[in-house]
Formats: sequence, C-alpha cells, structure tokens
Amino acid sequence: MEERLHPNLALERRGAVDVLRIDREEALGALNFEIMERLGTFASELAGCGSRRVLVLTGTGRSFVAGADIRGYDKVGQAEFDRFQRRSRATFDAVAALPQITICAVNGYALGGGFELALCCDIVLASRKAKLGLPEIKLGLLPGGGGTQRLARLVGAMRAKEILLTGRMITAEEAVEYGAALQSLDPDELMPKALELADELASKAPLALAEGKRVIDDGLDASLSSGLTLEQRVLGALFASDDGKEGIAAFVDKRDPEFKGR
Repeated sequence: MEERLHPNLALERRGAVDVLRIDREEALGALNFEIMERLGTFASELAGCGSRRVLVLTGTGRSFVAGADIRGYDKVGQAEFDRFQRRSRATFDAVAALPQITICAVNGYALGGGFELALCCDIVLASRKAKLGLPEIKLGLLPGGGGTQRLARLVGAMRAKEILLTGRMITAEEAVEYGAALQSLDPDELMPKALELADELASKAPLALAEGKRVIDDGLDASLSSGLTLEQRVLGALFASDDGKEGIAAFVDKRDPEFKGR
C-alpha cells in the first residue's frame, strides 16, 4: 500500500525494502524546490532508521526525472536560483550518504537532475527505453547537483566530458557500457528485477551490508593503504558482532542465519 509523502512522492514499504516513486507524470518527473526539500527530509529520516535496509527509487510513466523544473528558472533572481542549487546539493548528498543500499530503477528519461539523482545510488538498473544525460550545456549552464563529479568518478574523465560537453542523451545500453548503470532491461522486467535484487540484499546481515557500502565509498576517496586498513578494521568489528558470530555458527550448523543487526 502506497503512502503519500508529498503529492509527487509515493512510498511503499515491502518488508525491509522501501520503494519511493516520483509521481509527476505530467511534468516528466521534473524536480521543483518542494519535491527536492521533501526528498531530502525523507533521506535524512531514512538514514536513522535501522530497520530499513534497501531503498528503490523509480519514476512514473515515460520518465524517471527529466531534470529540474526549468520553468522555475525563468525570471528568478540569482539568490533564488542559488537557493535551489543549495537545496539540490543537500538532497543529493543525503541520498548518496544513506547507509541503506540504494537501487535506482530508471524507467524513462533521466536527464539533468534526474541523472544526477541516479548517480547518487549504489546500483542503477535502466529500462531499454530510458535515455540518460546532462543537457544543461544546451541552456548555457552546467550541472549543479554533482553530475560533473559523480559521473567522472564512474565513467572516467574523458567519457564524462564527452557526455557533459555535448549534452547528448545516452541509451541504457551505453550507460551499462560506460559504467553508469549495471544492467539494461526490457521495460516490463525493470521493477521485478529491482525488487528481486532489493529483497536479496535486504536478506543479508544488516551490519555487513551497510559497512560493505561504506568501505567501498570511503575507500574510493582514500589511498590504497588507508582503504586496506579501513577494510581490516571493519572486518574485525564485524567478527566481534553478534551477527558475525551468528553467521559463522549457522554455517557450521548448516542452517540459515538469523541476523539481528547487532
């Protein structure tokens, strides 16, 4: 059963998995200040909820998110424009920093801020009908929600420059080839695959799940030596946890583990 967080945000809870759907079909999912603000608040609330393990983000109809609501840029002052950009960054950073595993199921257009939102997620699955890109340069602008930085870290500087500076849309297959998506799927397979993967991840030990994400993310911004030190420190802490002991005991006893998240 769906719950409305906002007129354009629908939340469904499925066990330990949350499915958040951006529901603004008439505007192709375009993000305005109010949607950004509510999405950021939701991410902040979710971060502190240990019982939630996986978040699936998706859209409605032909589009995931076709970018920011550009109509809101027309005739606004610099201060208001800057306020929206600060809100966007805070929201995207909150999604990227979630301890939960995040899966973006890109059902259609993911352009500008929509592509940036997808890039904040741990795993991106894309419908073969999806088109992704950063078209801001066609407006004489550049991305402001992390597109220049997160895309380059995923696909490399040269490919990111080509996508950014041409403003072209890429296909789901290209996104997979470049490393910006994990898999392209037929439209009717997208959500079943996203939910299957979410359920599989949610069944894993909660501490190891969250720490695995953190070790990889933090390690990418550290030296190899520092990353290896972090890896061993986290492993030691997991071995000392109740879940670690339960996982080992269950393996020895040839039974399914019962993880408690502690």
